[in-house]
Amino acid sequence: MPYRPDPDSFGFLVTDVARLIRSEMDRRIGLAGLGLTASEARTLTHAARAGAVRQNVLAERMGVEAMTLSGALDRLEARGLVERRPDPTDRRAKLVHLTEKTDEILSRIAPISAGIRADVSLGIDPDDWKRLIDMLKTTRANLQAIKSEASGEESDAA
Repeated sequence: MPYRPDPDSFGFLVTDVARLIRSEMDRRIGLAGLGLTASEARTLTHAARAGAVRQNVLAERMGVEAMTLSGALDRLEARGLVERRPDPTDRRAKLVHLTEKTDEILSRIAPISAGIRADVSLGIDPDDWKRLIDMLKTTRANLQAIKSEASGEESDAA
């Protein structure tokens, strides 16, 4: 009998949930009349989460290619929502900074995100929802530790 992966395994569930949330966020951003594409809104929220960060690091955290992010940043920079400044530790690199104009946009995105969280948590006991969030944070920390250890092993082997 051929191998059949479990569609309800952790990896598939997390991937499906992330994809569905992103799709719903994209839909609601489009309906909100923010004058932003979903990609631009996602870029702003990730940049707000990260603080001043190198463009390549932001792309990695967002799970997109650096060139894809570059296009969104170009459009956001043209609108005065982000600035790319030289990294003081490496003048060849640029740090992405949000401008004060971004606060108004982010304040309009926040209730959209909150609405999605409210909708997806329907029928889930609030204590269970909190436990789920806590477990996902632990899972993320475990994966970050694995990544960090693997990076250390790779540099040790070099």
